[in-house]
Amino acid sequence: MIDYVHAPDAHRYEIRDGDALVGFAEYRIPDDLHVDMVHTEVDDAYGGQGLAGEVVAFALADIRDQGKRVIPHCPYVAKWIKKHPGQFDDIVDWPA
Repeated sequence: MIDYVHAPDAHRYEIRDGDALVGFAEYRIPDDLHVDMVHTEVDDAYGGQGLAGEVVAFALADIRDQGKRVIPHCPYVAKWIKKHPGQFDDIVDWPA
């Protein structure tokens, strides 16, 4: 069973299959307002199942719930946001 969890001590949102870590969306905290998404990765054995998109959606919803904004430096996160216009545009600050 696939679960999505926030692991703040590791600065990432994780994709878990039971106890196994099978992917993540990593971030850094540049200031009190922003979460800078920097890297997304899914184990090859789990590729093609849409898990990266699900963890990104989970992360963005959590960031919004925290009252923060996202900076999508990760190319996958940026692409996902552009493919889903209107869902999270209100919390995105595009990098310069």
